[in-house]
Order: sequence, then structure tokens, then C-alpha cells
Amino acid sequence: MSTGQPGGPAAAMNPPGGGSVAFEDLTARARIREAAIQHFAEEGYERTTIRGIAQTAGVSPGLLRHHFGSKEELRRACDEHVAGMLRRVNAQALADPGQATAARRGAKRYRRYIVRALADGSDEAGPIFDEMVTQTEQWLARADEARPDPPAVDLRIRAALVTAMAAGIPLLHDHVSRALGADIFEPEGDRLLALGLLDIYSHTLINEETASAAEAGLDLPDLLLDTHIVLWWLTDDATLADDLKDSIMSRTFLSARRPSGK
Repeated sequence: MSTGQPGGPAAAMNPPGGGSVAFEDLTARARIREAAIQHFAEEGYERTTIRGIAQTAGVSPGLLRHHFGSKEELRRACDEHVAGMLRRVNAQALADPGQATAARRGAKRYRRYIVRALADGSDEAGPIFDEMVTQTEQWLARADEARPDPPAVDLRIRAALVTAMAAGIPLLHDHVSRALGADIFEPEGDRLLALGLLDIYSHTLINEETASAAEAGLDLPDLLLDTHIVLWWLTDDATLADDLKDSIMSRTFLSARRPSGK
């Protein structure tokens, strides 16, 4: 863990929208908050200490308590600050997609904090996740305007699923970085990640016929939905699994349709 001395953490703050603020030029309250965000991100809430945050911020533990009261209240202030930053970045990107990269860069320094908050699984992470879902809703609502068909599920549900999938990338940081061949928290890895996501989101993954067939299958009992996966695992033969599944499904439907007593 670095300290708050020159060359330490957050030597320059880069707020969304451009510009930078030297760490030493921030108010004491802001320095404490930024130092806390770093400590919580790197060490987690339980391992982080008031004394460590104060040392990084260049203030006394007493002054920290004067501004925030307790470590729990400080974390709540950090959560609110990060959530507000996410709202500003999202609003900027929605208003001018061409500035999305700059807005994303401004939010980059909070990524580890968000990942740690979600990974810790505490109730405190709920508002951050909810804010991310709300922002995703705004993008999906815009995309829905061009849809030829009505969505199958509520906007909030779809937004929550997209958010969860996106959050999984930094949560699986080590594995994703290994697959990309570059650390996703470093410039080159971040560039590859952005390019990959843009390519995925700008192209259809499955066509309407495939989606309709899959959706129709959701009306089947859960047992039949899982049949192919289980049989494939048992037989290690996809073709055989298909044949067995078809046989089981045919017998199930015949049994279900056969009049009683016959």
C-alpha cells in the first residue's frame, strides 16, 4: 500500500469531463475520501484501518473521525461519491457518445473499488449495483426505440442481467487478463477490452429464429430443459445425447397426451 506522500496514490485526480486535480490540492475531506477508496479497493473493508487511510491522506485519525465519524460512515460516503460519479459519466456518454471514451477514462480509477465492493458481497454494495442497473436501463430504453418487436421481459430485468455480465469481467480480472494477454486494468488490456465489447454489442449474436426456438423451449418442464446437458455429460457424445433426448421427450409427450386408462 502506498502512502499519501508525493508519488503515492492518487497523485493526480482526473474527474469525469477532463482536467486533473493534484492530490495535495484537494480539501482534507476529499483527500480522506480518495485515500479510503484506494484502501477499500486494495485491502477490502475489513482489513482497512482508520490509521492507514489517515496516513495516506496526510491527516490525523482524529481529523478523519471529525469529518466522517467512523469507518462505516466513511465507506458510505465513498459509495455515494462513486455512485454520483457513475451517474455523471453515464449522463455524459448518453448526451455525447463520442465522449464516451473520455468519460470512461475518468471513471477508470474507481473500477477496483466497485469490483471489491461487489466481490465482498456486503449489503453496502447494493446501492452501487442498483445505480449501475439504472444506468443500463437508460441505454436499453434507447435501444428499445428501434426494436421491431416488444421485449420479452421487463426493462429492469434485462438491465440487471446486462449489468451482472459486465460486472463479471473485472470480477474475473485474472482469467480475463490471461485470455486477452494483457492486464485489463492497464492501458493495453483496457483498450482490447473496450474494442472487444464494442464489437460484441454492435453485432447480433443469434438470429430471431434461434431466439424464438429457444424461447419456445422455456415452456417445457425444467427436467426436459436440462436433459441434453445431463445426457451429454454422461455419454460424452453430443449426437447420442440428442437421440436419447428426443426419445425421452417423445415418450414424455406421448405419456402426457395419452388418455387415462388406455
